Amino acid sequence: MDVDDHAEELASDLGVDKAEVKQDLENLVQYSVPIEEAKQSVRRKHGGGSSGGSAPTSKDVGDVTTGDGNVTVSVRVLSVGTRTIRYQGEDQTIREGELADGTGRISYTAWQDFGFEPGDSLTVGNANVREWDGAPELNLGQSTTVAMSDEEVDVPYEVGGEADLIDIDPGDRGRVLDVQVLEVEQKTIDGRDGETTILSGVVGDETAKLPFTDWSPHPDIQPGASLRLSDVYVREFRGVPSVNLSEHTTVSELDADVEVAEEAPKMGVGEAVATGGMFDVEVVGSLLAVRDGSGLIERCPECGRVVQNGQCRSHGEVDAEDDMRVKAIIDDGSGTLTAVLDRELTERVYGDDMDAALDAAREAMDREVVADDIREEVVGREFRVRGNLSVDEYGANLDATEFAESDDDPAERARDALQRLVGTQGVEA
Repeated sequence: MDVDDHAEELASDLGVDKAEVKQDLENLVQYSVPIEEAKQSVRRKHGGGSSGGSAPTSKDVGDVTTGDGNVTVSVRVLSVGTRTIRYQGEDQTIREGELADGTGRISYTAWQDFGFEPGDSLTVGNANVREWDGAPELNLGQSTTVAMSDEEVDVPYEVGGEADLIDIDPGDRGRVLDVQVLEVEQKTIDGRDGETTILSGVVGDETAKLPFTDWSPHPDIQPGASLRLSDVYVREFRGVPSVNLSEHTTVSELDADVEVAEEAPKMGVGEAVATGGMFDVEVVGSLLAVRDGSGLIERCPECGRVVQNGQCRSHGEVDAEDDMRVKAIIDDGSGTLTAVLDRELTERVYGDDMDAALDAAREAMDREVVADDIREEVVGREFRVRGNLSVDEYGANLDATEFAESDDDPAERARDALQRLVGTQGVEA
């Protein structure tokens, strides 16, 4: 049933104009309010009470599906995050995180403060179920009841939201992280309320490194600082998890330094691609080809995009700036990705700087001569590539931070790959 059908049903039930009801519903749905929650809000607006529908079904968390309407669950609170969103033109503070019982865990969004904290055991009644990133999520609104339970709900999960960077995923909320700030930069962006100052950079721990954005700059965010970040949420940024701090995030200094892994996780290409994206990973594979668009290129001075014949897709005709890159296809037998080398790494591969490459192109009267020279140098050899991996519908791209010919022992690498296969799939060695 689409919004128009829901509007017709509501208008008939309430005895009001369908167009007005439909507009109210569309305004709520565009802000991701579940349709049943939106219908209840419209009913209240027009004095029609909460809703006639069927009573909520009591369910275990593991049995809740996106096809459910309203449910009642007995759960333990795993995490609680606080965030301010723009809703119908006004700022609204919501609480969000995860709930669980012995059968599973589920994300929730609470549109009001019900007063529960991590570790509390609850009975949540008449919670609306919506789909979020393909999974069910509970929405706790005005028609939801929350009752504290004296009997603790046993769960096989950590309570409190603490996590290592390697274990967080886009969509996580209310997380608590102990990290070291590795890089930080202040930026001014066009925000929803005009120009806004933010901080961005990289944080790390013993397990991984990830990008972060601090939307409400905290003074303790300084390079080298070891900090506890309480109440952060996680978004996807260029195919990898990104840590986000808000005005509700608490930043506190730690007594001891957080150790940061110097080496990136080493993975097979197929294994790395299967993760959906990683901020820092190392692969080894054969360089099968250098793709078109390598060697000498030109970029837009405004947005940095590659331009063709002096034309930028966003800014039209521009005075393009010279640059160099390599787009190399890497394959290890388990998968394929494109390693993208910036100017510095490309100059190393080429064996000379960009000025020399430009001279060679002018002498040959062909800019492609530089890409051809690079192909002769690297195609067919095996390389170790480290960098940030993003995966989307167009394929897997690894923005390289390190690129060097491999000195790995192929036999040892094969044994390592077999051992990983044994560990993950139960295959007998």
